[in-house]
Amino acid sequence: MSAPRERSFIPLRVAAGGRAELRQQPPLSLYVHIPWCVQKCPYCDFNSHALAPRGMAAAATIPQDDYLAALIADLESALPLVWGRRVDSIFIGGGTPSLLSGEAVEELLAALRSRLPLLPAAEITLEANPGTIESGSFAAFRAAGVNRLSLGIQSFNRQHLQALGRIHDDHQARQAIAEALRHFDNLNLDLMYGLPGQDVEQALADIEAALSFAPAHLSCYQLTIEAHTAFAAQPPPLPEPDLCADMQDAIEGRLAAAGYRHYETSAFAQPGRQCQHNLNYWQFGDYLGIGAGAHGKLTLHDRVLRQMRWKRPEQYLAQTAAGTPVQEELTVATDELPFEFMLNALRLVDGFDARLFESRCALPLYLIEPQLLQAERAGLLERSGQRIAPTEQGRRFLNRLLELFLVDRD
Repeated sequence: MSAPRERSFIPLRVAAGGRAELRQQPPLSLYVHIPWCVQKCPYCDFNSHALAPRGMAAAATIPQDDYLAALIADLESALPLVWGRRVDSIFIGGGTPSLLSGEAVEELLAALRSRLPLLPAAEITLEANPGTIESGSFAAFRAAGVNRLSLGIQSFNRQHLQALGRIHDDHQARQAIAEALRHFDNLNLDLMYGLPGQDVEQALADIEAALSFAPAHLSCYQLTIEAHTAFAAQPPPLPEPDLCADMQDAIEGRLAAAGYRHYETSAFAQPGRQCQHNLNYWQFGDYLGIGAGAHGKLTLHDRVLRQMRWKRPEQYLAQTAAGTPVQEELTVATDELPFEFMLNALRLVDGFDARLFESRCALPLYLIEPQLLQAERAGLLERSGQRIAPTEQGRRFLNRLLELFLVDRD
C-alpha cells in the first residue's frame, strides 16, 4: 500500500455569521456492519448480538440472505445523499463479519460496486475472529475482493484469552494468522493490554508473538470497563493505572524499535501501511454506514449530517423492509463542529494541518484560537507552522485536551 495521499485543501468562501461554504466534499468511505457474533465477550460494548448464550454452542445461524438483501436496500435508500461521489475505502466490521460465507461477501461487494463508484485500488477491510474461521474462508474472502484483513487476536496468552471470554485459544490464534498471511499481505492484528492479572512482561510477550509474524499493522488497546457490559456488572481485577501506563510505554518503545510508526492513539503501522479507512475517520472525512446500528457522517455542502441505523438486527430488517433503515438523524450544529473535528483529528500522533480544519468544518481557524492558546499553555498542544498536534502529555490526557473544545451551552 502506498503512503497516505496528500489531500487538496478546499478554498473557503466565508458567509454571514462566520460560516463558510464548502466547494468540495471530503473523501467518502463506506462502513458495513455485521451485528452477529458466536457469543458476546464480557468487555464488549459494540452493537453485537450473540448467536448463543455464553458457554453454549451456537444454537442459530445468521439470516445471511435476508441481511444481505437489507444491506442492499439500505444502500439504495442512501444513494441520493452520496450520488456521484467516489468511495475510497470499505470496512466490513462487527460483530464478526467472518461468520459470513465467502459467497456472501462476494455478493455484497458486487452489489456495492454496481451501485457506487469505487476507487480502483480501494482498501477493502474485513474483520475476522480466529474462532470463526473454517478451512478455505480466507481464500474465499480474498477471491471476493477483500484486500485487507483485521484479526481480533487480543492476546497470545491462553489464561488471558479465557479471562476475556474469547472463543479461541493461543494455538488457534497462531494458526489463523499463519493462514491469513497465505492470502493477505495487508494484515492487522488487534491486541489488548491491561488485562486481568497481566504484567509488563506478559504484555510485551504478546507484542513479541505478534511481531514474529511481521504484520503490516497492529492495533493495541488498553482494556477498559464499559457501561452495560458483563465486566461492568462484575468487574475483574485490572492492573493499576501506573502499571498500565508502563505497559503502554513498553509497547510503544518496542514497536518503534521494530520499525512500526505510531500514527494514531492505538494504531501502529509499517511504513506506508496505515489503515486508509480509519485515517479518513481521523481526518474528519465522510463515511456512509449501512447495517444494524451503523453510524454515518456526511457533508451535504451546507451542513454535516449524522445518521444511525436501527440497532437490533430484527428491528433493522423490519425497518429496512419498510423503507426506513435510519433510526436517528441530526445536523451537527455549526458551533459543535470544532469539537467533532478535534475528537477525531487529535487522535493522530502528528496532528493535522490547520487548513484541514478549515476545509472539513468550513470554518476559519481563528474561531477556536482561544481554545488553541489555552491548550498550548497547558502543555497539551503544540503548533509549528500550519501543523497542530497533541503533545505527549496531550495524547496521554486526551479527554482533558478535548474538553477545551466543548461547546458551553450555559
